[in-house]
Amino acid sequence: MKSTTITKTSKPIEKPPKFRLVLMRGLYLLTFVGLAFEAWEYLLFPSEPVDYITGVAFSFWASYATLMVLGVRYPIKMLPLLFLQLAYKATWALSVYLPMKSSERITPEAESFYWICITAVIIDIIVIPWGYVFNNYIKKFFQFREYPI
Repeated sequence: MKSTTITKTSKPIEKPPKFRLVLMRGLYLLTFVGLAFEAWEYLLFPSEPVDYITGVAFSFWASYATLMVLGVRYPIKMLPLLFLQLAYKATWALSVYLPMKSSERITPEAESFYWICITAVIIDIIVIPWGYVFNNYIKKFFQFREYPI
């Protein structure tokens, strides 16, 4: 039996099945563990002064990973974090890695990060509850009368 929530319009919103919520919680936790400790350590205990763009990137990753902890408790509410993860990793793979590869300027670090991105994109595509996303994000985006801008 699927759990539902009643909205102001009395239309039930179906939540994703329990197994999907477990997968989402696992992904939030994996992202937190895999990223937070490294990012925060780099920021709090740098071995040398951090340059501007590296500082921006690591600050983003540290904050992003820390927010992932909230996803363990609130997997649906923090779903936009998974959208962000999918978007930024797919964007990096397509707009940074592929031009590097076509110009034969691939570094071992870029090659390694590329496979991390591809793996994450595949996992995100599997874990994100696309039916829920369609019904609660995409479909509602085009219902201008019910949800005015």
